[in-house]
Amino acid sequence: MTRVLVVEDEPPLVRALTINLRARGYEVDAVPDGTTALRLAAERRPDVIVLDLGLPDMDGIDVIRAMRGWTRVPLVVLSARRTTHEKVEALEAGADDYLTKPFDMAELLARLRAAVRRNAPDGAGGMLPADEPRSPTVATEDFTVDLVAKKVRRDGRPVRLTPTEWHLLEILVRSPGRLISQRQLLEEVWGPTFATRTNYLRVYMAQLRRKLEKDPSHPRYLITEPGMGYRFEG
Repeated sequence: MTRVLVVEDEPPLVRALTINLRARGYEVDAVPDGTTALRLAAERRPDVIVLDLGLPDMDGIDVIRAMRGWTRVPLVVLSARRTTHEKVEALEAGADDYLTKPFDMAELLARLRAAVRRNAPDGAGGMLPADEPRSPTVATEDFTVDLVAKKVRRDGRPVRLTPTEWHLLEILVRSPGRLISQRQLLEEVWGPTFATRTNYLRVYMAQLRRKLEKDPSHPRYLITEPGMGYRFEG
């Protein structure tokens, strides 16, 4: 049974989330503040977390950063904050997805399923067909990708990627030089119901470039083919 930790301080919303999640077979823990969320995440080890950013005791961004210091559990933000800056801040802090209030329950459930699927062991979610690299380590002049350890280093230092960023990067580097369509990437990483959400790709690819490219505005490795997709040039 998949365990969900809901971090939300609005009782009516907590009740609605709990009822809908339990009706679909999830085990649910719900807490109203960041301090309790951090403690319970360590004690209960949830499979996925739903997190509001406007908490009474601390900002949700700080909760994300604290959790990312010790766990890679998938984390979906559910917040009334709507600006691009606020969304990017949460994603860069380590969130895997972001949904704004008011929201559609079916969409939230789909995103939770996708987040859990992305975090499943290799083979459980089904990778795109790809040319396996000759070595488990893909090396460029600026960074290296260890596909076995699932680690990235740049200039000798580790690069922290969210699970979603890693999934995108892994798909691309496993097929060097091959164009991977936007639809393929969206369906593999977020699921078939998100096949047209190209804005997701733009946000996450921009984050990867900031972390890996020397000049993110003129990428050398993570290449966009406008209107078609992306490819990795090693």
